[in-house]
Amino acid sequence: MTIKEQITQELEKLPEPILQEILNYVQFLQAKYNKQNQVEATNNTAIKSTGASLLKHLETIGDWQGDDLQECLEEVISSRGEAKFNYKFNPFD
Repeated sequence: MTIKEQITQELEKLPEPILQEILNYVQFLQAKYNKQNQVEATNNTAIKSTGASLLKHLETIGDWQGDDLQECLEEVISSRGEAKFNYKFNPFD
């Protein structure tokens, strides 16, 4: 009997609430797998950014529009947290 057949057989025995949890977990695993594949693909085709290239990009964005600059700055400041680094993936290398 294959793994898929064994899983199907066990699923037939479970109540609906547990099946919902299993579905949530399967969807989580799929999202995690897709994200890992995207990171690997990005690593293989990543554009190397430099400080100069980032500043050049900022010049293309344009001027601030609206009157909520102070509110946005306060939101950024209030939501700051401790920096966490993923040393396995650094797009600036």
